[in-house]
Amino acid sequence: MYDLIIVGGGPAGLTAGIYAQRARLKTLLLEREFVGGQIALSDVIENYPGFPSISGAALMEQFEAHAKKFGLEIRLAGVLNISDEAGVKALKTTEGELKARAVIIATGAKPRRIGVPGEKELTGKGVSYCATCDGPFFRNRRVMVVGGGDTAVKEAVYLSRLASTVYVVHRRDKFRAEKLLQEKMEASANVVLLRSHILREIKGEGGVVKRAAVEDLKSGVVRDIELEGVFVFVGINPTTDFVDVEKNDGGFIKTNERMETSAAGIFAAGDCRTTPLLQVATAVGDGAIAAYMAEAYIEGH
Repeated sequence: MYDLIIVGGGPAGLTAGIYAQRARLKTLLLEREFVGGQIALSDVIENYPGFPSISGAALMEQFEAHAKKFGLEIRLAGVLNISDEAGVKALKTTEGELKARAVIIATGAKPRRIGVPGEKELTGKGVSYCATCDGPFFRNRRVMVVGGGDTAVKEAVYLSRLASTVYVVHRRDKFRAEKLLQEKMEASANVVLLRSHILREIKGEGGVVKRAAVEDLKSGVVRDIELEGVFVFVGINPTTDFVDVEKNDGGFIKTNERMETSAAGIFAAGDCRTTPLLQVATAVGDGAIAAYMAEAYIEGH
């Protein structure tokens, strides 16, 4: 029996683990894949306070070392489902069943990939899923945005203030983003709209992005565009299928300001919950609050 089980080993989960250990809670952190989460795949991070420039892997190594310094127990295991047994949370995992008085879900979300050649190989080397994180690296360079929703158009406008040229590739004739965002994008002189186009391949040289092949769906013509960055915004998928709590239409867990979910004793933190900003800094804040409130819940029960 644990006081607290944290599901997910990214910034939110590791922060929650640090706070839980300092509160002297018997805590276990479970991670399905690798400790550090998606941010560990980022080549460079320049917007986390105290670290003007650091790789995602290096930053997460420090998070993990910090948590282990306080004695946090970490296991590699996936959670299949969570049930309630008279106020005790029973977690069925790939390594057997575990029980806890409270649970924090910090499983994050993964960007939806297109699946074209070169995308996986060049991720972090010119291919990005976060303009806020990586946009400044492409100042005065040519980039491409793939997608047609609010996020894609909003990020295209943001990148237009940094890059020399922003190509926006969308498979349909019309964008799905709200009109105001479209107007801002269309008013940007350095944005080139490629409607009815799809990305076919991302090509690199020397291990970095150098060009992208796009197809005109109306003519069938495929051509290469010289550029240095490709930003993909075709959606993200939260890892929340295993837990039965209230979620929004996208599968993100709904919480209040205390990080409480619709199920008593289950909290959520970081990118897996409904949040306007997906950043290490916000995930850290979520994790701290979730651990603090989990401690209060455990003491009250």
